[in-house]
Amino acid sequence: MRHALNLARKGLHGASPNPMVGAALIDAEGCLVGEGYHERCGGPHAEVNALAQAAAGARGGTLYVTLEPCAHHGRTPPCVDAIIAAGIRRVVVATKDPNPVASGGLDILRTVGIEVTEGVGSESGRILNRRWLRWAQTRRPWVSAKAATSLDGRIATRAGDSKWITGRAARDRGLELREEHDAICVGVETVLADDPRLTRRLGLNPGDDWHRVILDSTLRTPSLATVVETDPETTIIAHTAEAADADRARLESTGVELVEIAEDDNGRIDLGALLDTLGGRGIAALLVEGGATVHGSFFDADLVDEIFFFVAPLVIGGEAPAAVGGLGVANLDMAHRFHYEEIRRHGDDLELHCVRPEDADVHGSD
Repeated sequence: MRHALNLARKGLHGASPNPMVGAALIDAEGCLVGEGYHERCGGPHAEVNALAQAAAGARGGTLYVTLEPCAHHGRTPPCVDAIIAAGIRRVVVATKDPNPVASGGLDILRTVGIEVTEGVGSESGRILNRRWLRWAQTRRPWVSAKAATSLDGRIATRAGDSKWITGRAARDRGLELREEHDAICVGVETVLADDPRLTRRLGLNPGDDWHRVILDSTLRTPSLATVVETDPETTIIAHTAEAADADRARLESTGVELVEIAEDDNGRIDLGALLDTLGGRGIAALLVEGGATVHGSFFDADLVDEIFFFVAPLVIGGEAPAAVGGLGVANLDMAHRFHYEEIRRHGDDLELHCVRPEDADVHGSD
């Protein structure tokens, strides 16, 4: 199962919005004869790849798979049919599939006499697919917040100079995060100030389903902005009912997608409603690269699941903007608590990777 989990991790840059799944097939003599993982959404599943590699060696063997084999016909045929046809004797699974559409595969396997063992490596399997599990259970994307900061938590100088706080290695790691998420989200102020591309450009993800989400309540995004002029079909601009008809027509004519979202109590885009909309479009993992205002809005709404802060060994000081703005909290016992998942070094900079504790499930997946 450890081998199957390692195989599954190879799907980090392509499987979403499907789960990462790995499979290892042992023949009747105890030899590894087949292995596979789910490389990209719409492609063959891990079990099918492992069975194809094993060929006749699969008969009478044991299949170790990190997630319950699917029992429905989606983009690909049901994996349980392939397992049964191959003559597998036993199937060992780490985690069950919470999706009622795809689940039920283990019951089918038991019905035809295949021995099934559940729960081997379940904790590792759950952590591996926690982003997908959030979306599968709530149809809301997992939210990751990313920022590059100084030691004192600033993202720019008081004059707005922010290029570059961190070095090339840290910036490349930040680009890598885009390859493992389905969409990136920034505010209109970032578009106006930096005119960013917001693209994937490392070539790690074999898929082409990438979205750029702009939060722009009154549609101030310029028609000549890079996110509008370049690949407009990948750009979603979320706005409220306050947006003028003329601006709607102006931007719709460029080919971008406009999505009207309800206002929150402060007259801004309701981020919970936004996540519902994005989740319904198959966006399972959202990377928020906004400035202080956008980050503050997501933290104030208590919707951040994971943090990637890249910290450079410099101090800016003064009245420079912090990584997280917004209202904030009045008391420390109200602060948003995370635990350190990993700390990595990239050149002179540190990557602080934090995850929300499992008992603080803001999306209600229970």
